[in-house]
Amino acid sequence: MEKLLGTLVVGGGVVGKACALALRRAGESVTLLDPQGTPRPASYGNAGHIATEQVAPLASPAALASAFRRLFGLGGALDFRLSDIGAWGPWAARFVAASTVERAAQGQRALGGLLKDALPAWRRLAEGLGRSDLLIERGHVVIWESPASARAGRAAWEAADIGQARLTPLAEPTKARLEQLIRPAIAGGVAFQNTGQISDPTLMLRLLDEAFEAAGGQRLAGQVRRLSNSGGRVVAELSDGKRLAPERVLITGGVGSGALMRDLGHAAPIISERGYHLEGGARHWDDLPPVVFEDRSMILTRFGDRLRAASFVEFGRETAPPDPRKWARLRRHLTELDVRLEGPVAEWMGARPTLPDYLPAIGVSRRVGNLYYAFGHQHLGLTLAATTGELVAALMGGGAPEVDLAAFDLARFERGRNTRSKA
Repeated sequence: MEKLLGTLVVGGGVVGKACALALRRAGESVTLLDPQGTPRPASYGNAGHIATEQVAPLASPAALASAFRRLFGLGGALDFRLSDIGAWGPWAARFVAASTVERAAQGQRALGGLLKDALPAWRRLAEGLGRSDLLIERGHVVIWESPASARAGRAAWEAADIGQARLTPLAEPTKARLEQLIRPAIAGGVAFQNTGQISDPTLMLRLLDEAFEAAGGQRLAGQVRRLSNSGGRVVAELSDGKRLAPERVLITGGVGSGALMRDLGHAAPIISERGYHLEGGARHWDDLPPVVFEDRSMILTRFGDRLRAASFVEFGRETAPPDPRKWARLRRHLTELDVRLEGPVAEWMGARPTLPDYLPAIGVSRRVGNLYYAFGHQHLGLTLAATTGELVAALMGGGAPEVDLAAFDLARFERGRNTRSKA
C-alpha cells in the first residue's frame, strides 16, 4: 500500500479540477486522480452557461406538475429509459419526496447562497489562470416562438427567484439579428444580465490542468474501484489494483461518487442525468450570447468558430448506450430553425451527477475522519465549480466557509433510514 502526503482528489471534471487547484494554491499537497476516459465529462459537453439565474431547484411541486408534458415522447426534453428503471426508480421516489413546498423552499435558499458568489468566483478563477477572457459576461437570451408560450414563459420568469441575475426585455436590435438567423418569427423574448458563459470548455479544462501542475500539483491517470475504511482512514483501491493511503481524500467523481461513498456506509442516491449535444462550424451564426429556445428546451452557444446545440434530461445508467433519437431530434430542431452546423458535426452524450433534491453534496464525512466530498452539482457543475473550489479549500483548511454548508451534508439522506441502504 502506497502512502500519499496531502490530499487525493478523485475526479477529473471541472469541480474536481477547480477544487484541486484551490487546495494546491492554499498550500496543500495535492494529487488529482483523473480517469481521463470517455465520454468526456459533463463540464466539457454542456452549454458553457454560467447559470446564476437557476436558483429554484428542479425538485419542486412545479417541476412535478409539468413533468408529463415535458416527456420526450410528447416532444419534450425529459426522458426515462425504461430498461434502466432499476437505476432511476428508487431515485425518482426520493425526488417526489423532496418536491414538497417546504423542501423546495429550503433548497431554493440553499442554492441561492451558493449561486450568490458563483460569477465573482469565476472572475477570480479566470484572472488567476491569467485568462480573464475565459469568462464572457454578456448574459443570455431566452426566446419563444408562439404568443401563448411567450406570455406564459415571460410570466414564469418574472415570478421566479433568479438570484443575482437580472431580467430585461429583449432589445430590438438583438431580436432583429436573431430573426435574420432563424426561420420562425420570434413571438417574444427576454434577456438576462449577470449571467455568463465560458468561452471554450476544452480550453478551460486544459488551463485548470496546466495551472494545477504549474503550482506543483501531481496528476495521476486512473480510476478508483472502491474505497475502504482502514482504522478510521480511507484507503483507495484503483482499477489497476494499486492501493493508496492518502492523508485526506476528496471525492469529486461525478456520477461515480455515489458508489464510492456507499463503500464507506454513506447514503448517496445519485443518478446519471444525461444530456446530448451537436457541435459544428458557426460561420453562419452571429457572435451572440447563449440563446435558449425555450419551446424546444434547447440552447445554442457559440464557442469561437464552433456552435453547439445542447438539450435533454435523460435518466438512466451512466454506461447505457446513447439514444440516437436525441441527436436526431436536435437535428430536426436545427433544420426547422434553419440553423446550419458547418463541416464535421460532432455528437456528444454525457452524464450530469444529480441527487434527488437537486442540491449538491459538499461536506466532511461523519464516518471516516479523513474523507471530504463535493459532487452532485446537477446542471450547475460548471456554474458552481469555482465557488465550490473556494469553499472546499476553506473547509479543508480548517476555516469557516463563506456559505453555510449544512444543507449540503450527505446526512440529509440518512435521517430516518438505514444508513447503509443502497438506494
